[in-house]
Amino acid sequence: MAASFLFSSFLLLLALCCGHAAAQNQTSSLHEGCIHLPVIHSTNVNYFAKRGVQLQLANRSDVAYYAQLSIGTPPQPVFVQLDTGSFELWVNPDCNTVSGPDAVFCQRIGQYDMSKSSTGNSLGTTKQLRYGIGSANITYVTDTISLAGSKTALQDVQFGVATSSEDAFSGILGVGYGDGIATKYLNFVDQLAIQNATRVKAYTIALGSKDAEEGVIVFGGVDTSKFGGALARLPIIPADQSPDLVPRFWIDMDSVSISPPSEQTREYAGSTMPVFLDSGSTMTLLPTNLTLAIASDFGSPAADANGFFRVDCALTEVEGSLDFAFDGVTVKVPYKELIREVPGSPPACFLGISPSESFTLLGDTFMRSAYTVFDLESNAIWMTQAANCGSTPAVLNNVSDLSRVTGACGLEPNSGVTAGSSAGSPVSDLGSGATGSTETGSTSRSQAPVSGAASAVSGALGLWWSLGITVVVSQLI
Repeated sequence: MAASFLFSSFLLLLALCCGHAAAQNQTSSLHEGCIHLPVIHSTNVNYFAKRGVQLQLANRSDVAYYAQLSIGTPPQPVFVQLDTGSFELWVNPDCNTVSGPDAVFCQRIGQYDMSKSSTGNSLGTTKQLRYGIGSANITYVTDTISLAGSKTALQDVQFGVATSSEDAFSGILGVGYGDGIATKYLNFVDQLAIQNATRVKAYTIALGSKDAEEGVIVFGGVDTSKFGGALARLPIIPADQSPDLVPRFWIDMDSVSISPPSEQTREYAGSTMPVFLDSGSTMTLLPTNLTLAIASDFGSPAADANGFFRVDCALTEVEGSLDFAFDGVTVKVPYKELIREVPGSPPACFLGISPSESFTLLGDTFMRSAYTVFDLESNAIWMTQAANCGSTPAVLNNVSDLSRVTGACGLEPNSGVTAGSSAGSPVSDLGSGATGSTETGSTSRSQAPVSGAASAVSGALGLWWSLGITVVVSQLI
């Protein structure tokens, strides 16, 4: 009883301490400690209205999630793709180098003009980012960046402005590791902590369902109305022990299983492996043999010419799931969330998993069903099944609070949340404040190269663009 009362009081206090950005206009009351922002799918007409184009498999701009930044003085609104798989922020793609719906979308996300900002400053340094499909030449600048829900306008934030680009329809907000690990300067996540917009160097993502077309990111906090139960702690694999030797959010996955309706759950052989979490990737990438086994169970024995597995759209109405097990938690991905639906007459549906022998990653087709905390202080991922029972953004004073946080949503008996050594109990105090600790054990590296074999998998979707996996031609600045 006492613990329940204290937990309720904790949630009330924390919700009042975190700025909550409202839908569309992103107005909010202003508080310090954490920043609660909408994460918008590009099909959401409330933000990207009147696209006036038919989405097709070959279009890439319909398969990503975006956050809005206000850059400069006075503020210039710009949407950027939220990407946990990369490390840097850049804006201003050249919309003339993309066509069709991609070009329409590119024109509508906003552009930044340093000459119109009284606080902008060019650093005179450049870099080339080259993707499997697409590239960008950027010049580094610093300027003020404002975020709805925070009184803090971040000062002198370093980011890239594209001087030219090829086949790139949006800029990117890389929220991976920063200074001294993946970059040689303070990146966006670093600046939030250094400038006291957040009390911890951590953020949480709930992408929301396909139908919702909108989720949330909470920098420096959690939203306890986006999950139920405790969070399982999964250590991030150090860069020098990871498959690509890059400081990404690599974690160990125990297994993948299928739970068809009215049938027994069946585990796939060869499904124990490291994977990294990448919000910038539409698809999930798994080894070829595993992908073929899953696709066969979905009635697709072979890939098409573009490397995609076509499935019956009726499966989106079936109450089955693909289950991803980790130490202490299993995330169940419903068939509907796993399948990519492309409008048409008739519509076409494709399995949201592609084969790859170069990378194993869990993209949006997984992440929509998971509630995920990216803890860059203690180098851990905290994860559980996603849910949605409202909005209660809550500030974290210390990343150790995560072991005691309990989500507010009631979960179904088959939700997949299991008890483990990392399971927490309801929070009964606010913690002792920010730890001030920093990431250790990793070295600064350039981002991973794209192999020819992996690039070939990308097909018409332009998959490697959405992965945020780049070749850095110049040195890290």
